[in-house]
Amino acid sequence: MQPIKGILLKLIAVMLFIVMSALIKAASDHVPAGQTVFYRSFFAIPVILIWLWYRHELSTGLKVQSPMGHFWRGFVGTAAMGMMFAGLGLLPLPEVTALGYAAPLMTVVLAAMFLNEKVGVFRIGAVALGLVGVMIVLMPRLSTLSGPTVETAAAVGAVLVLMGALCAALAQIYIRKLVATEQTAAIVFYFSLTSTLLSLLTLPLGWVWPTQAEWVYLVLAGLIGGLAQIFLTSAYRFADASVVAPFDYASMIFALLIGYFIFDEVPTKTMLLGASLVVLAGCIIIWRERQLGLQRGKARPLKTPQG
Repeated sequence: MQPIKGILLKLIAVMLFIVMSALIKAASDHVPAGQTVFYRSFFAIPVILIWLWYRHELSTGLKVQSPMGHFWRGFVGTAAMGMMFAGLGLLPLPEVTALGYAAPLMTVVLAAMFLNEKVGVFRIGAVALGLVGVMIVLMPRLSTLSGPTVETAAAVGAVLVLMGALCAALAQIYIRKLVATEQTAAIVFYFSLTSTLLSLLTLPLGWVWPTQAEWVYLVLAGLIGGLAQIFLTSAYRFADASVVAPFDYASMIFALLIGYFIFDEVPTKTMLLGASLVVLAGCIIIWRERQLGLQRGKARPLKTPQG
């Protein structure tokens, strides 16, 4: 293990994902979310294929044992992407990032419901704390649902992002099932392929011809998204998940900087307070998962060998 290298790769991945989101936000005033999902997914595929070829995994990395598992992971992942991208067009980048932090909290709940994972009082309390933070971020938006105004559009955006976070959490449940039989390369590739095909279903809803600048934004978003996925996957090759997972929250720093300097977005104190609670809850859950992992590791050698 090389934890420093793993952390560095994770930070690069987090930064690239925020840059990708900023590019999508820049095109969101004109380009609909479904069309944006297509560009994000389609132009990520060549990057992933080149990576697999470089690692000599093209022949083995694309074999699957559970085609329907990949489809359903792709379906909910595509829904998550579409709603997040729609939210980016209606909300400041830091606020979308903060609400997106609800996904790991929801994953804990869904894992208990669908994977029969034991969730103790400690983690339930952390999830509750995180959801309080989400509501602090969300409530100022929901209070503006009174008519067709800019504030109402922002409220709709907040709801979309939260629904996207729920779909992202559900996608994580499918991934947890897939890793038992599928290679990481296959999970990454077939998600991009599935989301590319599913996004084409939104074509009748009114795709537009992007401007020259929007073409650049969208193509770069796809290429950078594919590259970010590679850095993210590589990070877990060099360090344990419990080591690199907390650095997900560095995305808020990048989002605040890009939001302020590129989009002239100034975060409110309420948003920062709510985001801080969500980040704290996420870190508590990560710490608890690490503790449980250490306990399981110590318990294994004490088991009596079965002959």
